[in-house]
Amino acid sequence: MIQVFFKEVLDNLRDRRVIVSTLILGPLLGPVIFAVMISFMTRQATERMEAALELPVIGAEHAASLTGFLEREGVIIKDPPSDPEGAVRREEEEIILRIPPEFGDAWTAGRPAPLELIADQSLRYTGASIARVRGYLNAYSAQISQNRLQLRGVHPDLTRPLQISVVDLSTPESRGGMLLAFLPYFIMITVFMGSMHMATDTTAGERERKSLEPLLINPLPRWQIMAGKLLATTFFALLTLALGLVAFVYAMSFLPTADMDMTLNLDFRVAAWAFVLVAPAALLAAALLIILASFAKSYREAQSYMGMVILIPMIPSFWIMIDPTRTETWMTLVPLLSQNVLILELVRGEPLNAGWMLLSIASTTALALVLAAIAGTLYNRPKLIFTSD
Repeated sequence: MIQVFFKEVLDNLRDRRVIVSTLILGPLLGPVIFAVMISFMTRQATERMEAALELPVIGAEHAASLTGFLEREGVIIKDPPSDPEGAVRREEEEIILRIPPEFGDAWTAGRPAPLELIADQSLRYTGASIARVRGYLNAYSAQISQNRLQLRGVHPDLTRPLQISVVDLSTPESRGGMLLAFLPYFIMITVFMGSMHMATDTTAGERERKSLEPLLINPLPRWQIMAGKLLATTFFALLTLALGLVAFVYAMSFLPTADMDMTLNLDFRVAAWAFVLVAPAALLAAALLIILASFAKSYREAQSYMGMVILIPMIPSFWIMIDPTRTETWMTLVPLLSQNVLILELVRGEPLNAGWMLLSIASTTALALVLAAIAGTLYNRPKLIFTSD
């Protein structure tokens, strides 16, 4: 078994494609892309919120008080284009304020004065500008409302029977955990990607190269040969996992967390706990991929199976993102799901629940051993070697 393990590891380390795809691109590309993307998005959002807002206004002469208020707030009032709707559609302007002629009459009569914001809300980058303009208009509306009530001898507080305030108990670490909600997904994908090439090459690949039959005629129990291949596949999965976690720790340290008012609880201690949690999933992924590759008649067919299997670790991650719920004990008994929820607890800075961790490790290891036993029985089938073309 040990000899088979070292043989498979050395054979794959000699393959440059394995080094590049499994040990470099797989664990490093995701963290780098995410760090660059988040940094760019944060910088862009900060610049847009801090930059002076230029607002074309149609009919500014109908509401001199309103335009004066906007200018005092730092808004740069621009002359409107001749075709405001067309300018917005052509993305020449993000948002245009239109003050209709009836604004003055409604204002004088004390009725709600109409205003129109011309914008294309399907454009994602216009959201910040729309929110800023709405904020200025709401502030002006509240100010005028209070003045009108005071002129009529009515205290403004009478219109606010409830005063609601939110006591935010979130911490910088827990807010950082929201940003790191993607982390379990990337980790689980990394584990499966790290074991995919080895599982395919050591079964379907060797069968296609006609090198599996000489290996199986050695005076060794078939399960030992399978165990050696399984250990080698798990080794590569764990190595990819370790490199990926280290890459995430370094990549996340470059994020502008101060600008986002959060702290990322992702250091080498958290990465080590995540490695311990996910290690049984590496064995599970290796066993599952070896089983599927054993049924493939060629390396290409095995790769087609791998494309479908990669959906498995995505399901619990997407489920948590779409329907976030409080962590419960039953979740820690479900392999892959338990790793997702417990890693999220880690990055949120929550105290570790030793019982949940043991349940997660035990349930995932039990399923992995069952799959490993099934893989061992497949090596006793004649069809493993002799397959029809």
